[in-house]
Amino acid sequence: MEKKNLILRTKFAERLGHWFLVICFVPVALSGLSWFFPSLSWLGGILGTPQLARVLHPFLGVMVFALLVFMFSRFAHHNVLVNTDRLWFKNVKSVLLNRHDKPLRIGKYNAGQKVLFWAIMACAIALLASGLVIWRRYFAEYFPIPVIRLALLLHALAGIGLILLIVGHIYLAIWVRGSISGMLTGYVSRAWIKQHHDRWHDEVIADENSTRGRP
Repeated sequence: MEKKNLILRTKFAERLGHWFLVICFVPVALSGLSWFFPSLSWLGGILGTPQLARVLHPFLGVMVFALLVFMFSRFAHHNVLVNTDRLWFKNVKSVLLNRHDKPLRIGKYNAGQKVLFWAIMACAIALLASGLVIWRRYFAEYFPIPVIRLALLLHALAGIGLILLIVGHIYLAIWVRGSISGMLTGYVSRAWIKQHHDRWHDEVIADENSTRGRP
């Protein structure tokens, strides 16, 4: 496809952070599941021996949180809910059926993506806070046993919640053709933008026209 028909959607630094986050998140999630569900204990082998997994899991968890903070700094301003997002919620059935017969005034990210973004960030904060409390080697000795037990429960619930949100994110990326290639190359076609993000498409066109009109 010719370059003139493509629009940069995701910059290189953001794509790099996203895929590095994926690399770190997978072993953290699998090792966490191996401890929560005994039948999945074999998943802990992704980080080596059980002892090594318990050492690496929290460090990788902190890395995941740091990467999410980076992603937050780059994407938060695009994920603020606005009045036009009500149209997306009212027509969510059509969206899920991949119908695009009416304009929904969707910006760079739709309302569902925005809710997913904030839910992921909330889970990440809960995981970090509870994870520090139960990090036995460094912090657990500073908290009473009841607090540690509550932190364990919160950590497990937030971990399962984050995994489910990420699975939903992956499913939607596969469902909407062009999303994955857009995160790999950074570019999406003008037709893709017009179909899935009509308000952003209008903003891109307006910005281009404004740029051409400058002396």
